[in-house]
Amino acid sequence: MTDPVNTAKKPSSELATRAVVGFALISVTVATLIVGDHEIGRHAFWLLVVLMALGILSEWAALTGRLENKRLALYALSVPLAIMSYLAAGPSFLALGLIIGAAMFIAVFDRSIKLSIGIFYAGLPALSVLYLRGIDNGLLIVFWTLALVWATDIGAYFSGRLIGGPKLAPTYSPNKTWAGLIGGVILTGLFSFALHLYFQLPFKLVILSMPLAVLAQMGDLFESQMKRRAGVKDSGKIFPGHGGIMDRLDGLIPVAPVVAAIMLFGSQ
Repeated sequence: MTDPVNTAKKPSSELATRAVVGFALISVTVATLIVGDHEIGRHAFWLLVVLMALGILSEWAALTGRLENKRLALYALSVPLAIMSYLAAGPSFLALGLIIGAAMFIAVFDRSIKLSIGIFYAGLPALSVLYLRGIDNGLLIVFWTLALVWATDIGAYFSGRLIGGPKLAPTYSPNKTWAGLIGGVILTGLFSFALHLYFQLPFKLVILSMPLAVLAQMGDLFESQMKRRAGVKDSGKIFPGHGGIMDRLDGLIPVAPVVAAIMLFGSQ
């Protein structure tokens, strides 16, 4: 017979671990983002983004079964990531061209597009976040981009647990529900509206935050599909209670390039 006390403690302990690690990750990210206005801070933020991108590609290679040429792919991605440095050309179309070139090189060498897709999957969000940080009001825009993904995750987690109901995509992620998706979208909209009231976030971004919250959940489901095919629970084990880097950034990966495109073409 299962001990009801231990059964009750296990989810509580897991939630506490997730909360502590999640708070630490958010704190480090926000602190690095805020000090980005200073010379050392800019380089620290770039380095954090580089480490995240390389970690994503490493986990992508494992999930897609393309470990044989993983190191070469990491070297290839390192070239555009280095160009994105504020000591070089920075986040620019040159870096985008190098990402495309790196992906083409890996596709030819690896004789498969699986690993080369990972170059885009890891490189485009990195380029997008660094570009957003450098635009006018970049601190607020990047914080909003990150926060809408966090708010979506938090709202989906708690509303899904409290309400339950029909599953969103039971084949790939049996724990996700439609109630969770709606809760995540609502919390994201409310948080974005608060940023509009107190920090002058453009109202058009408040409106866009809700479809972007849906996109973040789609990114989560895409990674869940990859993990299901690979037969693993998490993309990695680097963060206790959270899994790997992809597990933490799966929502940001599709959202960041879309936000970058909105800011780039919306300002023209």
